[in-house]
Amino acid sequence: MEKLSPRSALIGHQMALLTIVGFWAFYALILSLRAALLDFPAQAVLFERRLMVALVGVLVTWILYVGLRMADRRSLGFRVSAAFIGAIPCAMILASANFYIFNLYDPISLFKDPSVGRTIEDLKAQLGLSFWQEIADISVTHYFFLIAWSSLYVAIGYAREVREAERKTSRFAQAAQDAELRSLRYQVNPHFLFNTLNSLSSLVMTGKPKEAETMIQNLSNFYRTSLSSDPLEDVTLEEEVELQRLYLEIESVRYPKRLRVSINIPDELLGQHVPALILQPLVENAIKYGVSRAVRPVEINISAKRDGNVLVLSVIDDGEIMDLDHVGGNGIGLANVRDRLEARYRSAARLDTQILKNGGFIAMLYLPLSHRITA
Repeated sequence: MEKLSPRSALIGHQMALLTIVGFWAFYALILSLRAALLDFPAQAVLFERRLMVALVGVLVTWILYVGLRMADRRSLGFRVSAAFIGAIPCAMILASANFYIFNLYDPISLFKDPSVGRTIEDLKAQLGLSFWQEIADISVTHYFFLIAWSSLYVAIGYAREVREAERKTSRFAQAAQDAELRSLRYQVNPHFLFNTLNSLSSLVMTGKPKEAETMIQNLSNFYRTSLSSDPLEDVTLEEEVELQRLYLEIESVRYPKRLRVSINIPDELLGQHVPALILQPLVENAIKYGVSRAVRPVEINISAKRDGNVLVLSVIDDGEIMDLDHVGGNGIGLANVRDRLEARYRSAARLDTQILKNGGFIAMLYLPLSHRITA
């Protein structure tokens, strides 16, 4: 059984070390500025000892980081609780180191006037503080300093986790969209094949072998062309129109006297990209409800024009008068086109249909231009 690899830490060692060093460098700088403003004596010695405390602080904070790193990927509340609790012993260790470095290790005078107080030890004795009270007092200051760093660590980690979740959601959404586009795209072929095989069967049964052979050849050419394209990739309008020519040649064998075709595509629009076979259900709809129901010649017109930044494709037939409820049959054709437009373009594309009073049907696609057209 394949083992799942553990997820990477939210914050790497390098970034953690940089933030820790930055925090403690800020600590040493702020206290040094404070001491300079108060005009404490022995500034150089005090600065050295602050650096010693800062180095201990870096080590202790690194230990805190290792502990917080173990809580990565847990709930936010758990991580915050771990930060607040873990900072307590770290603050006590820091306070003890601070007390030793400033109070026990070669105490020095804080003030230039000896009558005010000679050393830190003298001041503590005058205040009457016990050893543990002094440790607790210093621990409070370091505790809030450690909490500040821990909050930064948790915030950075949580922000990264949110970004990872957003990227994962985006990948899932894209995968779902791709699956939907594939499903809708492949839905066209079985629907078209079913109708074509019915036409082929009728030709065979009525004793028209030559027409049936021509239809089989055209069908072969149509599928060789249509199936060679990636269902997730667009094709040029020129390629899409050529596919419709092949399809109409198939149907012309079935309706040699009734089907008339005209195609009007400006040359400057032939290079525009459209979803593959997006016109096929519209043309098939015109055949099924326009040509097949008529007893006279019916013309199917496929045209394209530019309207600002929109490519307008239209499939128009002048068939018999029909009821709107009968258009689209079982809903696969026009519904498939609308679903594909929604999946591919969202609200940037649409399909409009209209029944003509004197007979005929109009289907118009509005798609974004795939690239600019030079005047």
